Amino acid sequence: MALDTWLIYLLASIGLSLTPGPNSLLALTHGALYGARRTLLTIVGGVVGFSALIALTMFGLSALLQTSGSVLQVLKWVGGAYLVWLGIQLWRSPAMRLELTEGATRLSNAGMMRQGFLSAMANPKVLLFYGAFLPQFIDPQRGLLVQFVVMAATFASVEFVVEYLLARLAFRVRPWLAKGGTGFNRCCGSLFALIGIALPLGR
Repeated sequence: MALDTWLIYLLASIGLSLTPGPNSLLALTHGALYGARRTLLTIVGGVVGFSALIALTMFGLSALLQTSGSVLQVLKWVGGAYLVWLGIQLWRSPAMRLELTEGATRLSNAGMMRQGFLSAMANPKVLLFYGAFLPQFIDPQRGLLVQFVVMAATFASVEFVVEYLLARLAFRVRPWLAKGGTGFNRCCGSLFALIGIALPLGR
């Protein structure tokens, strides 16, 4: 992957990781309930799930590219349209609220990791997003395996850092999400829409 393409992918991955979602909410909740150190188990489970979804997407793309080289360009435009639609939906979404219930069930270490993994794997929107997101950065002239390793490692690292920070700052972030979350959603929604428009045109 070329350096300039990787830098754009890194920026997009940061935007995706910062976007409120099930795993972000889980990191916040577990951070508030169990502390940041134990929440590392939840985060690792989620990162493994995300990496598995990236692998599924890349293998599917590899099979499509073997049938026709023009498929990638079609995927870029379809994926770009989906990213624009996703950006509009995120722009319109309300602020994320975190409610902690009294007497919440205590989870084991394995249970926390399992929740993080299932939260990532059970969200069909994530697989759709990767199907739209990854083709924008694939270079068919380079090996897909190497690109997968770079993309998966980059996103996993970003996701890990973001979720860990959320877990550490759980009590401080909660009030901000309630007050300023709508504006933050609009910033992330604008980023997705710009990516959806710019990348298919620029490539």
